[in-house]
Parts: sequence; structure tokens; C-alpha cells
Amino acid sequence: MTTPFSQHFVLKGSHKPLPDAKPVTGLQKSDMMTVTMKLRPSKPLPDLLDPQVHKDFKPLTREEFAQQYGTSQSDLNVIEAFAKHAGLTIVREEPHKRAVALKGTVEQMESAFKVMLRNYQDAKGKVFRGRSGDILIPTELKDIVQGVFGLDNRPIATPKIRKLLKPATTPSTLNASSYNYYPTQVAQLYGFPTGATGKNQTIGIIELDGGYNQAEINSYYTSQGFTAPKLTAVSVDGGANNPGTTVSDSDGEVTLDIEVAGTVAPDAAIAVYFAGNTSQAFQDAVSAAVHDSTNNPSVISISWGSPEDPTYGSYYTSFDQELQAAATMGITICVAAGDSGSTDGENDGKLHVDYPSSSPYALGCGGTTLSANTQTDSISSEIVWNDSEGATGGGVSDIFPLPSYQSGSSVPASPNTGKVGRGVPDVAGNADPSTGYTILLGGQLQPIGGTSAVAPLMAGLVARLNEQLGKNAGFLNPTLYANPSIFRDITQGNNDTLGNGNNQWAAGPGWDPCSGNGVPIANVWLSVLQG
Repeated sequence: MTTPFSQHFVLKGSHKPLPDAKPVTGLQKSDMMTVTMKLRPSKPLPDLLDPQVHKDFKPLTREEFAQQYGTSQSDLNVIEAFAKHAGLTIVREEPHKRAVALKGTVEQMESAFKVMLRNYQDAKGKVFRGRSGDILIPTELKDIVQGVFGLDNRPIATPKIRKLLKPATTPSTLNASSYNYYPTQVAQLYGFPTGATGKNQTIGIIELDGGYNQAEINSYYTSQGFTAPKLTAVSVDGGANNPGTTVSDSDGEVTLDIEVAGTVAPDAAIAVYFAGNTSQAFQDAVSAAVHDSTNNPSVISISWGSPEDPTYGSYYTSFDQELQAAATMGITICVAAGDSGSTDGENDGKLHVDYPSSSPYALGCGGTTLSANTQTDSISSEIVWNDSEGATGGGVSDIFPLPSYQSGSSVPASPNTGKVGRGVPDVAGNADPSTGYTILLGGQLQPIGGTSAVAPLMAGLVARLNEQLGKNAGFLNPTLYANPSIFRDITQGNNDTLGNGNNQWAAGPGWDPCSGNGVPIANVWLSVLQG
């Protein structure tokens, strides 16, 4: 008779290469740690990428989703037995999130998942716990467990924010690529529907570091003629609103997200989900927002991400299922496409897109350089953002296949694989810090940009649309691609950062891999969604 939990197999997609860092001492076998096991739903989630399924699907409430797709009790029983066998403590069982958190020593985790853990130090001096190779799990857990996260706590993402390295400027009547706008001015230029303020909506914002100063947020709102927002900090895996004594990029990211989304939809409540910058915490933060029945966000903004890594399949399988769950519940996910152009900051001579903006369930948000007359609400020029300050992300996914809603978009093949994958971005908006957003940060009004600003801008738009629709706009992508006339096409510029002069991804008529479908003609979005 076989001893329970004695036979193991490789958890699909769990392979991690040796960290690009030097091993250091400090990790003790007796150190305590917590991992999150992501589990299968009780039945497959609806495939909303199938046009017919999407057409006929009615979004579920969070309660309905938990009842229909949460982890089954029989699967939880197996996980409980495994935890007891391995000497691990169950910290949380969250069947609606399809997750179980387990706590134990380093030695117990190494034994339970057949890995070797050690500390590493990266080039910036940051020390993290890492592993290489595969995770092994008992055969009893086959098909139940989709991923194990937290064994490795190396940083997983960066904020997509760009600051100007020059004195702050004041918004001008005529923007000539040297002045900045308040978020409300950009919203007006893009025709955000009037008569809505995001009332009775909550915007969820994901942050993996940093924090905000409540008094500063209040002051910014007041300067714009608004009442301070209902602002809630939600702790995930021990994360917290923790602004530094000096303003970091992470603090700038948090403040930018709140001030852009909040003033564009000034009557919306804002819930900020703070977590650590790891594969475990990032997913847990998104899951917390998606399933939050207390704050009930109808739209979520994410301005963090990293270049796709095809070697780490379980991360994408697990994370993307959370974004699919959001679509199933009618929650829109707006994600920054990146600020490092067609390479996404990688130096391997290849083109890359940023995840999670490359998810087919995300509204990928790219960046432009905007020049406009704010007195007449007229745009004089708008091109793809690519200058000395940065460049919009965009390109073709090497992980996700072409979704059906992009079948008519002439998405090119990835030069890395020769295959046509998910094209990024879907929509674009002002992101160049030279024409960016005037934000109050560290006691100073200063220009900030990056596609980090476009994701909360679009989240504010969705909150206004939801108010006027009287329901959630939900998973927008299929509708947006079916109605290309609701975008103002961006046809000039490119996001080439490979440096070979080929301008691999250039703007042109229709969808392209640097400006997507273009900039929203937002009031027309409303009429299309109203049917």
C-alpha cells in the first residue's frame, strides 16, 4: 500500500531559473514563512473570450461567483490532509478566492514542495528568498493545485511612473510639449461624458509598495474644487499604507493613481489594496480587490507589472484566472502597458510586452504625447509617446494567444516566436511626463506621467460610465473592438526602443502595437454601451 503524500510530480509551470543574483547567507531553516496555494475552481470559469458566451453572459454577483466557482469542500479536504502531513498550519482558507494560505518553517516548506530555498542579493543590494528549478507536489494534489506562491519572494513588478527631471510647470492654455494638465482637463479633452461623477462607485487601486498622505490628497481635491474622497487602505498579506520620509517612486505611484482616478470621478470611493512586491502578494492583492464584497469595487486600476517571462507558466495561469473571475463578475481591469517601449526595458535584443497588461482580460493602457488648447478643448496634436523620458509599452504577447475580439485587428506575429498573440495595448491616453499630469506630491505640484497615469484615468472613466449606465460596464474589450469608430486613431510615432532603427512597432490606421485602437471618444463609449 502506498504511503499517503509520498509520491510527487512536477507542478506544471512552476519552473524558475536561477536568480540573476549572488547567493548570500542569512536564511535559517527555522525561519517562518507563508505560501499561498491557488486551487482550481469547482468547475471551469465561463470563457468570455468566446464571442457567443460573452454575448449571452450576465455578470454574476460576488456571492453567486463564490457559490458556483469557489473551491469545492472535497478539494479543501485534500489540502487540509496534505498540510497536516507536512506539518504546516492553515492560516486562511478562502474557497471563494480558490486559495489556501499555509504557514511553516523554511525546512518544512522545502520538504513539502521538494525545493531548496536560500537568500540572494540582486545588483541593487536587495536581499530576497529565492529558489530555482521546479516545485514538486504529491500526486493526491494533481489537478487541484494550480500554483504555489511565496516560496520565492523576489520582486515581481515595477511601477509604470515617469517623473520629469526639471522644475515643475504650471498647466498652460496652450500645451506645447512642455506643460502639463490636471487630470480633469485631460478628461474634458477626451470627451468624458458629463453629468457623472462616479457616484455610488468604488475604484479599486492595486499598490505593491509606498503610500499616500491623506492631508495631501485632501488638499489636492480641495484645490480642484472637490470634497475629499472616501479613501480606504486595505491591507493584504501585511501590506500597509506606508509613505516614506522622502518621496519614492512607489509613493509617487500611489499618489498619482489616487489623484488621477479620484478627481476624474470625484464622487467615487477609492479602495487602495496595499501588498508586497512578490508573485504571491501581487496576486493576493488583485484577488482581494476582485472578491471584496465590503468595498465592492466596480473597476480596478493596476499600474504595476513586469516583462512576460514564458518560463513561469503557473504564475500567469493563476493570475489570469483572477482576471477572468473579475470579467465574470462584471469588473473592469485597467492596466498600464509599460514605460520602456517595445523592449519593456529588457536588454536581450528581443521585444517584450508587460504583464498583466498583456492579459486578454485586461484593458491594456498605452501612452501618448498630447498637445492641446484647454480653453477651447481642442487637441492640436497627439502622437505615440517615445522620447528621452520614456516610451509607451506595446507589442505582441509570447504567452497569450490572439483573443477572438482582436481577430480583425491585423495583429502582427511576434518576432520572438513567429506566432500571432495577444496585441497590446487596447487604448491609449496622455502619458508623456512632458505633457503629463500636474500632481501634488511631497508638498509640491509637479508633472508626472507614464502609462501609470493612463490606467487610473481609464478607471475614472469607467466609474463615470458605470454611474450613467446604472450597471457595470464590465469586460469591455469585445465591445470596444467591435466599435472602432469610438476611438480617435493615433497614426504617428512608434515605440521602438530596440535601437536598431527598424521601428518594429509603429502607429498607423486602425489598431497598432503602440497606441492600440487609439484615444477614447469617451462620450461615444457611453452611447455604444447603452445600446
